[in-house]
Amino acid sequence: QVQLVEPGGGLVQPGGSLRLSCAASESIFSMNGMGWYRQAPGKQRELVATVTSGGITNYADSVKGRFTISRDNAKNTVYLQMNSLKPEDTAVYYCNALRRMVAYWGQGTQVTVSS
Repeated sequence: QVQLVEPGGGLVQPGGSLRLSCAASESIFSMNGMGWYRQAPGKQRELVATVTSGGITNYADSVKGRFTISRDNAKNTVYLQMNSLKPEDTAVYYCNALRRMVAYWGQGTQVTVSS
């Protein structure tokens, strides 16, 4: 069972920046891919960004050019750098890991963008 821990959420003003991190209990080399999803109140969970084991990234159109996903294999950690944040980015953000067709989820961290 892969454990994913996500510290790093919080309150930020519009236009501000925040970095989320996701620490895995096992080597992320073994993961086919890792990513971030988010769920706003009353909405379905949606993909934000993913990165494959080969380093290929994918972003939702709504965050392209503002968010960057990266991975530190030595620390078994994936990051989501969020810049130019907007109120509509407010959501619970979840870390995801995929290994051999099994998906693992973190507990989620709240990000609130508000003045």
